[in-house]
Amino acid sequence: MSDTQPQASDYLRKILLSPVYEVAKVTPLQTLKKISDRLGNHVALKREDLQPVHSFKLRGAYNKIAGLSEEQRAKGIIAASAGNHAQGVALSGAKLKIPAIIVMPTTTPDIKIDAVRRMGGNVVLFGNSFDEAYAESRRLAAEHGYTLIPPYDDVDVIAGQGTIGRELLEQDTRLTHVFVQVGGGGLAAGVAVYIKQLLPNIKVIGVEAEGSASMKAALAAGEPVNLPRVSMFADGVAVKRAGDETFRLCREYLDDIITVTNDEICAALKDIFDDTRAVAEPSGALSLAGLKKYVETTHTRGARMAAILSGANVNFHSLRYVSERCELGEKREGVLAVTIPERKGAFLEFCHILGKRMVTEFNYRYSEDKEATIFVSVRLSNGTEELLQVIADLQKSGYGVMNITDNSLAKNHVRYMVGGRPCKPVQERLFSFEFPEQPGALLRFLETLGTLWNITLFHYRNHGADYGYVLCAFELSDDDMPAFNHHLQELGYPSRDVSDDVTYKMFLAPR
Repeated sequence: MSDTQPQASDYLRKILLSPVYEVAKVTPLQTLKKISDRLGNHVALKREDLQPVHSFKLRGAYNKIAGLSEEQRAKGIIAASAGNHAQGVALSGAKLKIPAIIVMPTTTPDIKIDAVRRMGGNVVLFGNSFDEAYAESRRLAAEHGYTLIPPYDDVDVIAGQGTIGRELLEQDTRLTHVFVQVGGGGLAAGVAVYIKQLLPNIKVIGVEAEGSASMKAALAAGEPVNLPRVSMFADGVAVKRAGDETFRLCREYLDDIITVTNDEICAALKDIFDDTRAVAEPSGALSLAGLKKYVETTHTRGARMAAILSGANVNFHSLRYVSERCELGEKREGVLAVTIPERKGAFLEFCHILGKRMVTEFNYRYSEDKEATIFVSVRLSNGTEELLQVIADLQKSGYGVMNITDNSLAKNHVRYMVGGRPCKPVQERLFSFEFPEQPGALLRFLETLGTLWNITLFHYRNHGADYGYVLCAFELSDDDMPAFNHHLQELGYPSRDVSDDVTYKMFLAPR
C-alpha cells in the first residue's frame, strides 16, 4: 500500500467506480421471515453465497487484479490461500486472462484444490500450514516478479468488498443496523467506510468469533497485535492479526464489535437453513450470530437489520459438529451432570421429575453400588429460565445437579467417554491438545510423548476443521513434570492442563 493513507472520499470513489460487476453478481437482500418474527425486528440476509465462487472474496480479488498494469498482468499474479480467497483470485485471473498461481498447504482438502483448478488457477502445494504457504508465495513473487494479491489488507481489495455496502443501501435505504463478520477486516472496513459516508446514522457492527477476535484485540491495544492462537472452526475468519489499513478504518467507522461462541455460530447456521435452505460455512453465519446476540443483549425491537452470508464453501464433515451444537447455541438444550441413587427404578423416577420434557441424551455406566452420576441433555422451549427450573426441580427432589451446558470439555469429549474410569488406582494428569489435521500429526505426538509416559486416556473426534481437539491423560508423578513440560514444548501443539475440570472428576477421573 502507499504511504499516504486514502481518505474516505477516495474509498467512496473507488467503490462507486469498481469494475467488480464484470465478474460478480448483485446478490439479493433476502428477508428472513422466521427469525424476523422471533426477534421482533426486520432481519434480512445479504446472499454472498450466490456469487460464482460462493463467497464475497471474489469482489476484492477482482477489483485488485483489474487495476494492475499491463506489465504486472504479463508477469502473472500469486496468492496464498486454502479457502475462498484462492477461488476469487483464480476466477479473476481466468476472466482477465492473467496467469494465476495459488499456493495452498499440502493439507488442503482435495475438494478445495479441485475447485481452484476448475477456475483456472495453477495450484502449488507447499507446507503444512497457511503460514508456510504464504512464505512460499512471497518467495515465488520475489523470484519471478509475480504480483502478490493480499486477502484483506489492501486499499483496492477493501474497496472491492465495499461494493457490498453500496448494494445494501441501494436495496434498503431504511436499514438501521448492518452486521459484518470480521477476520482480517477487509469486508467490515469496506462496508463501514461506504455506509458511513452516505447514511452515518446506520449502525455498522463487526462480529468476530471468540476464538479469533483479532480486531477486538487490536482495538483494545490501539494497534494490530498478534493473537497467540486462533480457533479454526470458523476458518474463514481465523486470522491472528488484523490488517493495518483495515484496523484504521474499523476503528474509525465501526460502531461496535461483538464476539460470539462456536455454539452461537452453529445456531445461526441452523437459522439460515430454516429460513432459506442455504447451508452457510461457519464464518458465513457469523454476522447473523452477532445480530442475534445484539438483539438479546440490547432488547432492540422494530429495527431493520441486515447480516451478510459471506460464504458457503463449507466442509461437509463439519456439519456433524454443527448439528450437535446448534441447539446449545440457541439455548434450546441444557446439559447437566446429575447424581442419582444406584437402584432399580431410579431412572424412571428421574424422568418423572422432568415431566414431558424430552431427554435428548443420557450417558451412564455402572461404577459403584450407592450412587451414579449421569450425563444428561434436556430439550428446552424457554431457554435459560426453563433450565434453571429443571435444576431447581431436581434439587428439590434430592438430586445433586451441576449445569455443564457451557463446559467445553464436557461437550467435546466427556459426553463420548462417560463411565470410562480406570480399573485400578492411577496417578494421572489430563491435558487438552489442539492437533493440526494433517498426516503424521498423531504419529509425532506419540513419538514425542507416548513412548516416555503411559497414556491412560485418549479421545479424539474429527469435526471437519483444520485443527482437531484431543483429550489425553498421562500417568505422571510430580517428579516427571519438568521432563514432561520440556517435551510438551518440543511437541509444539497448543495444550492446557485440565486435570481440575469438574466433568473429568465426575465421570472419568480415578476414584
